[in-house]
Amino acid sequence: MGNPQRLESGLIVEDRGHIRVLTLDRPERRNALSTALQADLVEQFLGCVADGVRAVVLTGNGPAFCAGFDLKEIRAADERGERFRPPMNRPGRNVFEVVTETPVPIVAALNGAAVAGGFELALACDLRVAAPGITLGLPEAQIGMGANFGSVVLPKRVPMGIAMEMLLTGDYVTSEFAERWGLVNRITDDVLGTALQLAERIASNAPISVRRMKETAVKGLELPLWQALRLDVGPNPYLSEDRAEGIAAYLEKRPPEWTGR
Repeated sequence: MGNPQRLESGLIVEDRGHIRVLTLDRPERRNALSTALQADLVEQFLGCVADGVRAVVLTGNGPAFCAGFDLKEIRAADERGERFRPPMNRPGRNVFEVVTETPVPIVAALNGAAVAGGFELALACDLRVAAPGITLGLPEAQIGMGANFGSVVLPKRVPMGIAMEMLLTGDYVTSEFAERWGLVNRITDDVLGTALQLAERIASNAPISVRRMKETAVKGLELPLWQALRLDVGPNPYLSEDRAEGIAAYLEKRPPEWTGR
């Protein structure tokens, strides 16, 4: 187990073998996404492949997973007369876009409420483990924001009628409701422990295969079948040393020794 490092933005970074645990640690602000916190999240996700990370667990400290963008920071900027930039019109990369495009699988451990940008952050992850009865939703219509990422992604995750009701009313739902529609993979009292188990299971598999599967699934989702089957994204497991090792280990009934090559 690595030594946790807390960055000034309020992000705790800990590498546990091939698993990176990222913890939002601004409980006094319900882990709201300040500009600095977003930048550090982007930096950590962009560095995963180079650092040999095979799976990421993203969670929060305190009673909430994440309350979304830091509205106090936004209001202070408004009062200073600064021009507000929409999410896709900023010099830095959008954190939700980076999470979605990260080749390494990401498990969201929803220890508490995930609302507004916090729910969008959870939607950007690949798997979601949630505590019972927590609040999820996109209240942006009630406060004049746009939920740009959620408006695009949520209708891809659930039936259009469910997505439109959540978006247009801004009403919250529970983790049980989300599980019913496949937005949550597990509901458990041991959120972090379950998320870590899933991450460990993923990290124990051939890293090239896992990366290839995520990139193909994400980028092929909206393509016609014939185009998706012809995608050639990420490293090719069929031509890897790990393919030969995996077959040999299976036939010899021993654990494989992955090299990532």
